Amino acid sequence: MTRHLYAVVSLGLVSIAVPSRAANRLHAESHHPNTAIWNNDDLRRLHDLGLISIVGGVNDDTKESPSLPQPYVNTQDPGWYAGQAAKLRDEFERRQARLHGYQQVLEDAQGLRNTTGGIDFVEGNLGITPEAGIEILQQRVNETQTELDALDDLARRNDIPPGAVRGR
Repeated sequence: MTRHLYAVVSLGLVSIAVPSRAANRLHAESHHPNTAIWNNDDLRRLHDLGLISIVGGVNDDTKESPSLPQPYVNTQDPGWYAGQAAKLRDEFERRQARLHGYQQVLEDAQGLRNTTGGIDFVEGNLGITPEAGIEILQQRVNETQTELDALDDLARRNDIPPGAVRGR
C-alpha cells in the first residue's frame, strides 16, 4: 500500500515540476528578434538576382499536360455488346431447343410412339407434371429473351449501332 502511495506522490510532483520548468525556458520566437518573413515576390526578386534557386516551381508558359487516357467503359464499346448478345443468343437457342425437345418427348409419350431422347434434370426441378415442366422451360426461354431485349435497349441508349448487338 505504501508503495502505491509513494508512486502516486512521485507522479504528482513530476507532473507539477515539468510544466513550470518549461515555462522558464525562452521561446524560439523571442530568441531571434530579426526574424524575416518572405513572400513570393521576395523569392522571385532573389531568384532574378541569382542569389537563390527555386526547385519545383511551375512555369506559367508551359502547355497543359496531355489528358490522361479515359478508363474503359464497356457500355460504350460495340464489341462488348456483340459478345454479350452472342452469349445471350446461344443461351436462348439452347433453352429453346430444350423446350422443343421436351415438348417432342411429351407428344411422343402421349401418342405412344417410340422415344429416343431424354430430359436433362441438372438445371433444377422441372415440375411434377409434364405441363409444369413445359411452363418452367418456357419461362427460362422468356427470361433469356428479356435479357436480350434489355441489352438492345442499353445499346440504343448508348448510341451503339444495332448491327453491333446482332453480331454483324
